[in-house]
Amino acid sequence: MTERVVPTKQYLFASDFDQTLSFNDSGKALSELLGASDFEAKVAGLSRINLVQQGGELAYLLLHDPEYRRVRKEHLIEVGKQIPLKRNIQLLPRLLREGVQGHQFAFHVISAAPEEVIQSALEGIVPPENIHGTRFRYHAYSGEIESIVRVPAGYGKVAVLDRLQEDCDVSPDRVIYVGDGSSDVHVMLHVNRRDGYTIAVSENKYLTPIARRAILSDDALSPMIPILEDLVGLKEPNAIRGIFETWGLQIHEWDKVTSDWLTIREIASGEETPRAKGAAHA
Repeated sequence: MTERVVPTKQYLFASDFDQTLSFNDSGKALSELLGASDFEAKVAGLSRINLVQQGGELAYLLLHDPEYRRVRKEHLIEVGKQIPLKRNIQLLPRLLREGVQGHQFAFHVISAAPEEVIQSALEGIVPPENIHGTRFRYHAYSGEIESIVRVPAGYGKVAVLDRLQEDCDVSPDRVIYVGDGSSDVHVMLHVNRRDGYTIAVSENKYLTPIARRAILSDDALSPMIPILEDLVGLKEPNAIRGIFETWGLQIHEWDKVTSDWLTIREIASGEETPRAKGAAHA
């Protein structure tokens, strides 16, 4: 009797970089290297006036701000070497490529961080061609940044993801996106609308209600938990623990919680409460 061969399900697994695969923000790390001041205040100012897409603030500063205009490619490479990565990041691409129980994943990084920073940080872990960051054009002699070729921020991430989906030849419902911040809202809404799968790895109040699942951990393999549960179909925690053990890992703590975002304020002076209004009409 011939054994039936179950076809492998192919997925596109795309992830942000800053604070998703790493612990630090590329802009902050670069500012520290340069001794530049008020990075967060400058980003907040650009955000308030909506001059650039959220997540693209660093690219704007590198092109226009006097403190950042002195940045060269070697500075970006050096910053990448200094950014701390989440635990087990070396395992993630390999495990996704090898797949689990008939589910196989093409791993790509999409981020508004400078491409040189991400490539330097993930050297030997993720192939350069699978990293899609902000790309600059440099002056041939001075080495300064002349212009921006691409910024995968906001809708820019959607454009990159759609191209990768076409290149990987997978349907929209086989697209997975992992992110941590407000700059991922556009791409997560896009993936959800097309029946894809989204995972938030932070408690960002704009992102968490949008994502299909949210998981908090300092380990790069944490998104594998919802993938094993919801896509592979392993509903029993012991089965998932068993998969991790085959990878040489053990899940020590695993708490499932539901969080409500709540703000309570005092009633302003002179404002009637609903109860008071009802009493006045009685």
